[in-house]
Amino acid sequence: MPKRKRGITGDAASKREAIRKRERRVVETEAADCQLWHNVGRTEERKKQKNKEITDCQTWHNVGRREEPKKQKNKEIDDLQ
Repeated sequence: MPKRKRGITGDAASKREAIRKRERRVVETEAADCQLWHNVGRTEERKKQKNKEITDCQTWHNVGRREEPKKQKNKEIDDLQ
């Protein structure tokens, strides 16, 4: 008597294997998409931080420009006295 095969055989087994492969691909794709969006979020956060730093530097530069004439006026007044 031949040994009896266990489990699913034939066409049903190949269909099941194809389904497993598809599911694995979907999971891998979802993981890659999640990582991509995570990276996009981090990049956007870095851009916001950099823009804020640039804005802060420009603000300080303008403050310095406004204070220079005041110092110069004060110096001229002191020189006259």
